Amino acid sequence: MLQVGGKALTLDDFYQVIFNNSTIVPDERALKNVEASFNFLDGFSANKLIYGINTGFGPMAQYKVSDENRLQLQYNLIRSHASGGGNLMQPQLVKALMLARLNSFMQAHSGVHPELVSLLTELINKNVTPCIFEHGGVGASGDLVQLAHLGLVLIGEGEVIYNGEVQPAAVVFEKLNIKPLQIHIREGLAIINGTSAMTGIGLLNIVRAKKLLGWSIRLSAMINEVVGAFDDHYSQELNRVKHHTGQNAVAAQLREILKDSQMTRSRSEHLYNPENIDQEVFEDKVQEYYSLRCVTQILGPVYDTIAHAEHVVVDELNSANDNPVIDHENHNIFHGGNFHGDYVSLEMDKLKIAVTRLSMLFERQLNYLLNDKLNQKFPPFLNLGVLGFNFGMQGMQFTATSTVAENQTLSYPMYVHSIPNNNDNQDIVSMGCNAALLTKKVIDNSFEVLAIQAMTLLQAVDHLDCADKLSTQTHKIYTDLRAIFPKFVEDQPKYPDLQNVKNWLENAELIS
Repeated sequence: MLQVGGKALTLDDFYQVIFNNSTIVPDERALKNVEASFNFLDGFSANKLIYGINTGFGPMAQYKVSDENRLQLQYNLIRSHASGGGNLMQPQLVKALMLARLNSFMQAHSGVHPELVSLLTELINKNVTPCIFEHGGVGASGDLVQLAHLGLVLIGEGEVIYNGEVQPAAVVFEKLNIKPLQIHIREGLAIINGTSAMTGIGLLNIVRAKKLLGWSIRLSAMINEVVGAFDDHYSQELNRVKHHTGQNAVAAQLREILKDSQMTRSRSEHLYNPENIDQEVFEDKVQEYYSLRCVTQILGPVYDTIAHAEHVVVDELNSANDNPVIDHENHNIFHGGNFHGDYVSLEMDKLKIAVTRLSMLFERQLNYLLNDKLNQKFPPFLNLGVLGFNFGMQGMQFTATSTVAENQTLSYPMYVHSIPNNNDNQDIVSMGCNAALLTKKVIDNSFEVLAIQAMTLLQAVDHLDCADKLSTQTHKIYTDLRAIFPKFVEDQPKYPDLQNVKNWLENAELIS
């Protein structure tokens, strides 16, 4: 059981709830602070003009709302902004959004009633996820539209996904004996005024990007094995003179993975032999192609980008991103823009560029394996059948190439794509939720390309009949994947295999 509030959540905490369905419970001390924040706001807001309590919203804030309409104002806000379009978000993304919103409330700066915290906790623990659409948020006053759909369900309206089915929230609430939220003061504004959609999706993206990088390092190790690459390009001596954390971390992982490989070669043994100096044309390639030789330099920046994104987005997870901020300890309310999503938007853009770079490396390594004129070691397209009659991995290369091309187009940054709206009240916006969703698409695509690369590597191992010479770690990858993707010679449709391998890579634990 994970306590929310009281201490900062980590990425691992987030992982346990979203991927392992760990139960959550509000920290008691933090919950008392939430109640104190609400009680302060309840008293402080009497006979004062406070944005979003007795005023309209955004450019309509100059209009006063009468006391008798205060609570209805909050319902109007939720219902009017539940206006999303496009596809429904996957339940896992919505659960991530809900946990991020709950953790923001637990900072006790939103002035919400503890009933809201309890309801959100109950929905998360029972895996009741609101139907939230991908399109709508511009990431300035937070993820207004996406979070309005969360608010709609919290007040017992709209639809939810429960047990894999879209159902009316009211029906599921009655079935599970869940009581809808009754607005007290400003819960409508508090629910929708934050960065929790982009933050929740962003954290999921980081978890998956870390796994994608882990597999990339392992498959890069395997390709270096099957082509008999020299071992100095991932040596400590070469990499330590370049002072980047990521590069040296990747090099260390490659050394660990390949420490007992019987296939990589020592340059001193093969090229520094005096007998070679008399040759006019060297049979051994003196240096490998960049997609093999520069793995640490290419994956190092990806490693560092993911690490920095984790730091920034976890900070956002543990922040109060509401407006106004209720400071019950100092007895004041502060108006500003903590709902603005620039931090997350920029990190998601950087992350998707880094992941696109990963997919480009996959594609180049794949091309090397499939092009016999480059590798001079394998049959064209790693065709283990009859050349000219069978096709091997030829068809799959088209899929990899087109998917990487899509990634390259999707990598245009949202961070610099502000469009003013809301009667120019929101005159510069972050587009953070768009950035997070596009990054998710790039990661989805990259797992697909990675799967094609893995399938090709297995065919290469079988062509050389060298499985027993692989390192312990890469041999386990080979045997595990061959259990779901057997060696093939005759042509058969490969799309089911692609899906199976992709699913395995996404869900299997990384070998260490």
